[in-house]
Amino acid sequence: MSEYAYNNSRLACSSLYILPVVRAYVQELAATSVIIDIGCGNGSMLAQLRQQGWELHGLEMSASGLAEAQKAYPDINFSLADLTADLALHPLAGKCDVVISTEVVEHVFLPRTFAKNSFTFLKPNGVLIISTPYHGYLKNLVLALTGKMDRHFTALWDYGHIKFWSKRTLTLLLEEAGFQVKEFRGVGRVPFLWKSMILIAIKPD
Repeated sequence: MSEYAYNNSRLACSSLYILPVVRAYVQELAATSVIIDIGCGNGSMLAQLRQQGWELHGLEMSASGLAEAQKAYPDINFSLADLTADLALHPLAGKCDVVISTEVVEHVFLPRTFAKNSFTFLKPNGVLIISTPYHGYLKNLVLALTGKMDRHFTALWDYGHIKFWSKRTLTLLLEEAGFQVKEFRGVGRVPFLWKSMILIAIKPD
């Protein structure tokens, strides 16, 4: 296997608890707004936003993911891009009102470049909505006590998670890229045992 592989265009199970938060933050956008999903996978998350008439773009590193997205959602602009390369000259740089990135940064070898690209795509005062699996003291303790650490931090998943973020480390990453982090949301499961966390960050004017 040479990439994170996709064989369908269905929503991931994580979308059940992440998508409502994304919708809540974009629902008031003007009809002319531009939204880009970086690491869009099979396009299924972005496809849930089509009804509002926004200009939607998805960037993906996986050729199979891109193929599924283009086949299932031909009305959305999808393209192949290396999200760990400098995308300062990308046609959408500085033109997006919202950048979405859900459950991607934990797979990225070069997260600083990834965060910098997120910043680059946004207009001044643009919003980044980024999610990743939640890790904190209580959750990690429960995993250890229940013998589920190996399953959770599995090393046997091809192209799986290689970074394990906390609220603090993800905040530091975004602030280093120039963002102002405005909000933290834990989603899925009960507080402090959340499945994922969502950070909302702003590109300052």
